[in-house]
Amino acid sequence: MAQQVKAVIARAKGAPVEVTTIVVPDPGPGEAVVRIQACGVCHTDLHYREGGINDEFPFLLGHEAAGIVESVGEGVTEVEPGDFVVLNWRAVCGQCRACKRGRPQYCFNTHNAKQKMTLLDGTELSPALGIGAFAEKTLVAAGQCTKVDPAAEPAVAGLLGCGVMAGLGAAINTGNVGRGDTVAVIGCGGVGGAAVMGSRLAGASKIIAVDIDDRKLETARTLGATHTVNSRTTDPVEAIRELTGGNGADVVVEAVGRPETYRQAFYARDLAGTVVLVGVPTPEMTLELPLLDVFGRGGALKSSWYGDCLPSRDFPMLIDLYLQKRLDLGAFVTETIELDAVEQAFERMHHGDVLRSVVVL
Repeated sequence: MAQQVKAVIARAKGAPVEVTTIVVPDPGPGEAVVRIQACGVCHTDLHYREGGINDEFPFLLGHEAAGIVESVGEGVTEVEPGDFVVLNWRAVCGQCRACKRGRPQYCFNTHNAKQKMTLLDGTELSPALGIGAFAEKTLVAAGQCTKVDPAAEPAVAGLLGCGVMAGLGAAINTGNVGRGDTVAVIGCGGVGGAAVMGSRLAGASKIIAVDIDDRKLETARTLGATHTVNSRTTDPVEAIRELTGGNGADVVVEAVGRPETYRQAFYARDLAGTVVLVGVPTPEMTLELPLLDVFGRGGALKSSWYGDCLPSRDFPMLIDLYLQKRLDLGAFVTETIELDAVEQAFERMHHGDVLRSVVVL
């Protein structure tokens, strides 16, 4: 039987979000209904509200979530009612060319629930990243549920659903940071901060955090940065080169998503070094680089999709490290809030006051 629950929606571009009642259908084949326990307020949700993703309003916001599986549809074997899960937005298909080549983290046919959640008047909702978790309950594809150890705090576990995983994976999976490497991270919000933490976990010898906000730089130090550069007052390329013997960093993670910071990352890497773009640009942005410089510097220019993670592999492993107190995921939770405080959380995010606000239900 369909259920009515409270949720946060964005009705129109730029309009304040609102809490309203939505209808969640029973799960169909391959689907699951999850009772949400916690959901992080991610910048991607703000992009949806601002029309930066697409114009398929109204949006059901929220995607960085953890909760309990309440019910499952026909044919579901991945999870069962009562499982504690982290939701992910890349449910691999197992059948596309990437999956068949043993690269499921690049799955080209990820899927979402086929049924739509709606407003009370029947208006169909577009769930953010196919999840829509600023809600008491949500409907997802069962493959979007990754079972993890229930000893983890939901407010912490849910952060692996997007931003923290994106940053950790950008360093560990995409950048292949290894023992003794030098790393620079440009942009030290939640994603960049996670890239700093991931670089430390991987054994980097020097981790240079770059930002224009001294508060974020100080936080980056607590997450593992060995050096900080305020790029508002200092040329970051020159500073990174000076800190790396004039060579540049082995891996530079760009966590801003702007042409000017990408160019900084490109020129701040060592010869044959790697640039990882994990910051999300907007559609109108373009990049111009001398092709001879691209050729002459060698190395790799990579984009990181969701930290190139495989949820079934990475989420349980990272939660285990957290429970062993080897990975301080709790450091990203700046505050916990209620469902009706999401709009205010967007404001705090915009002003750089938080790493993560987390809605706890």
